[in-house]
Amino acid sequence: MLFYYNGELITGNTLNLNINEPSLLYGATVFTTLRVYEQSLEHPLTHWVDHCQRLKNSLEVFEWDFPDWELLKKETEILNQTYPIIRITIFPDGREWITGRFLPEDLRQRQRQGIKGWITEDNLYRRSLPEHKTGNYLTPWLARQQAEKMGAKEAILTNSQGHWLETNTGNLWGWKGKTIFTPHQEILPGIVRKNLLIWLKKQNILVQETQWNIDFVQELEGVAYSNSVVEIVPFNEIVAGNFSGCYNTSHYCLEQIQKYYAF
Repeated sequence: MLFYYNGELITGNTLNLNINEPSLLYGATVFTTLRVYEQSLEHPLTHWVDHCQRLKNSLEVFEWDFPDWELLKKETEILNQTYPIIRITIFPDGREWITGRFLPEDLRQRQRQGIKGWITEDNLYRRSLPEHKTGNYLTPWLARQQAEKMGAKEAILTNSQGHWLETNTGNLWGWKGKTIFTPHQEILPGIVRKNLLIWLKKQNILVQETQWNIDFVQELEGVAYSNSVVEIVPFNEIVAGNFSGCYNTSHYCLEQIQKYYAF
């Protein structure tokens, strides 16, 4: 495995850090994960500028040091010749840690057939600093582990009022008739979500940001989630407690969203 750390290309799967490193003790890092299309950071679907801007915004809020942005881009370009998915992590002092991985082998199957989702119903699953993508990602990880115990691939996070917010890795979408819905942005601003909203409105496709709860979701004909890696993946089933819903994974609105990726 190849990765970059603090300007050095490393072969292996081990990173040496000081035992007093805040990233280990407190999860003190910010990160972003992007999918590089056609091995190009300039490809419209890669959204390189958006990913860098999200990192910059968090670094500015936390008053942390910026990395060397030109070096960051150069290292990313080298790694994306091998890996289509790149994760960029920045430490408080500006050090960069860039890793790569491959697409899930069953991604096409998930996109066609859908996956099972599980709804969290416990205040335990509240993200830390939800407006930022920090190294303290314990809540989504715990939610994902619990979802897998329930036979699901993705967890759906809720707030104390029972409103659906996002999944453990992405943003939610739903549809009914010819209208597409997405929850109000109460959490991390998703890069795919932002660009999809702009594109859908340009296509004159009706899309609404609304508040989601069990009653609302029961009226939907389909539900999906999006992120920079998986694009858009529908749910064929969502379960939790007394709730269970099955959904259409081949719907007009889903096809409309999928056209966004037809470059």
